Amino acid sequence: MDIFNKIDNYFGPLGQYMEHAHGYYMFPKLEGEISNRMIFQGKEKLVWSLNNYLGLGNHPDVRKADAEAAAKWGLAYPMGARMMSGQTRYHEELEEKLAAFVKKEAAYLLNYGYQGMVSIINTLVDRRDVIVYDSEAHACIIDGMRLHFGKRFVYPHNDMNNLEKELERATRIVEKTNGGILVITEGVYGMAGDLGKLREIIELKKKFNFRLLVDDAHGFGTMGKTGAGTGEHFGVQDDIDIYFATFAKAMAGIGGFVAGNKKMINFLMYNMRSQIYAKSLPMAMVIGAFKRLEMLQHEPQHKEKLWTIVNALQSGLKAKGFNLGKTESPVTPVFFQGGVPEATHVTKDLREKHNIFCSIVTYPVVPKDVIMLRLIPTAMHTLEDVEYTINAFSEIKKNLDNGVYSDGTIASMVVH
Repeated sequence: MDIFNKIDNYFGPLGQYMEHAHGYYMFPKLEGEISNRMIFQGKEKLVWSLNNYLGLGNHPDVRKADAEAAAKWGLAYPMGARMMSGQTRYHEELEEKLAAFVKKEAAYLLNYGYQGMVSIINTLVDRRDVIVYDSEAHACIIDGMRLHFGKRFVYPHNDMNNLEKELERATRIVEKTNGGILVITEGVYGMAGDLGKLREIIELKKKFNFRLLVDDAHGFGTMGKTGAGTGEHFGVQDDIDIYFATFAKAMAGIGGFVAGNKKMINFLMYNMRSQIYAKSLPMAMVIGAFKRLEMLQHEPQHKEKLWTIVNALQSGLKAKGFNLGKTESPVTPVFFQGGVPEATHVTKDLREKHNIFCSIVTYPVVPKDVIMLRLIPTAMHTLEDVEYTINAFSEIKKNLDNGVYSDGTIASMVVH
């Protein structure tokens, strides 16, 4: 059979809705300056869908640093992978500053967060080792484990009793294989906004021998007293063996880093295929990251403003009876009952009637008959934005409860 034949019958769990969804519900185009208000299909919308927590994406100081770096270095330098010809003192200096900020001995820059996580896992473990991971792990973690030739065991999300059982199971295996155990969790879970149980996981180190990898993509810059992440928030940063973060969220940039003890970081530098065989992070991105990190460290007002908006939004929604799940972070999920058709009507009503653009999440990301509207507050939002959004959501909830969106059809797109 031709390998293309299968796509004639099934386009995937999301692709099956492409005819109705493309350009509106999926792959929408947000245009204009990065802000709390942007243009969607020719009209201004209040946007709650940008991973721009600290509002640095369009900050004039950041844009100035980016522009000056691009003018001085261009977007091509350095040419080649870092191991061969792409190493610079600026890359090394940024790594030193990042390591110091998250209180680790060393750090290593990554071209992309997703690619980096896949490669970290692939590099650290071999067929003798066992991975134990949370059931709600991000796709980059799942894809990294797909490259693993050894055993991997999953525990239900944040279920410490089950994690302990899986560690017992893993221990029996590595005693025979002479391998090791890698436990993987997230600091902040990017969909539901709840936190990984870092203290409880680390407490299990007293009973089991394992190393802990924490994906803190949404925690870096937003959590902890200084913004150094979820480990700082819980006071356990020293007990995290491998700390991973991305520049794509609070730093509003491209790239990421992994941090830990110097020996482990050196091992990754000399063995991570995604970095050995890929072009070095462009200088403009590196210099721009210096400015973002400097602002994160020395301008606490950005994080303070973020949390002012987070607290107002979440407390206001809860006061109106909305279900926000177990979020303890800026990520603000709002859960409703309904399927894909109802979800499209809700989204269209928000965008066309209320001029609010937020992300919609349905099955298979969440269980069937669950709709999740995911709001990402930022330092660019205002308290007026919060009040307006809460009122709009109240009207949407009333319509949903009264069956207004229950005709069973997918809402048609609005195309301009």
